[in-house]
Amino acid sequence: MPASGLARVVITDCNHGTIAPEEDVLRDVAKIELHQRNDEEGLLGFCLDADGIITQYGAFTRRVLKALRRCKVICRYGVGVDTVDLAAATECGIIVAFVPDYCTDEVSNHAAALILALHRGVRPLDREVRAGTWQFRAAAPIMRLAGQTLGIVGLGRIGFMLAGKLRPFGLTILATDPYRKDWPDWIRRVSLDELLAASDIVSVHCPLTAETRHLIGAAALRKMKRSAFLVNTARGGVVDTGALVQVLYERRIAGAALDVQEVEPMPADHPLATLDNLILTPHAAWYSEGSIVELKRKVATAVRLGLEGGIPSAVANPEVLTRAPWAAAR
Repeated sequence: MPASGLARVVITDCNHGTIAPEEDVLRDVAKIELHQRNDEEGLLGFCLDADGIITQYGAFTRRVLKALRRCKVICRYGVGVDTVDLAAATECGIIVAFVPDYCTDEVSNHAAALILALHRGVRPLDREVRAGTWQFRAAAPIMRLAGQTLGIVGLGRIGFMLAGKLRPFGLTILATDPYRKDWPDWIRRVSLDELLAASDIVSVHCPLTAETRHLIGAAALRKMKRSAFLVNTARGGVVDTGALVQVLYERRIAGAALDVQEVEPMPADHPLATLDNLILTPHAAWYSEGSIVELKRKVATAVRLGLEGGIPSAVANPEVLTRAPWAAAR
């Protein structure tokens, strides 16, 4: 710790416009530095002597983590921690924390909005009106939503909240999730293959892991109905973008909506941008003014706990807690 008695906390990158909530939580225990780099070389340049790190998209590879001299805790702005090598962090005795519950309402609302926009043909109808065509059949055929089937891939906080919000529309709700223990009687538990074949709308809500990368790939997409829609507000890598471009171009499914991409930001000349049966949003599902403040305060609180020898409420690498000094804090 520096001679000032305050810990050194580095925010590697942040596009939220202000770090006032973090400063408010940490002001009596840490001095905060804000940088705007998330690449390996940048992180190696300013993170080496940090006691705590807050990151948005920082590439915390094994190389970077092994170089950190004093770091006790890294916390990511968000739910996913796929930019951090968890095994290496555990070897280094570094807690990797995250915030699983700051935007559950926002993301489930965004997914519902995309589902309804696809189902009601909002994009083609808007396009036709702007072109001077007053014709409701521009979006035909639109089927009645009540009685259709919604398939949810990943029934965690967000997937379950989405199910509850769309249940009153009269949908039959299926879900697949190998890790969920408690299943309400109004959601039917099925395999992924069964879900893909039966669903009129498939909404993706699972984390990105080695197990789920390209879970929705060419083979999975071929199992979907030609009239079905795909929505992804989870992580871009869960869906094979190349395979999705192909099936949308060939009209093998009716349409899709993506809030997340395998590469972000999405290049302006990406093939996805040419498709007229696709809705795109810029990884915005998590966003509201309230969710930003909640996220920032919870991230700072997690880092503060780690600096003070405590254990944050959500730890992505719980194995580290068996190592010193964390074992004593349990």
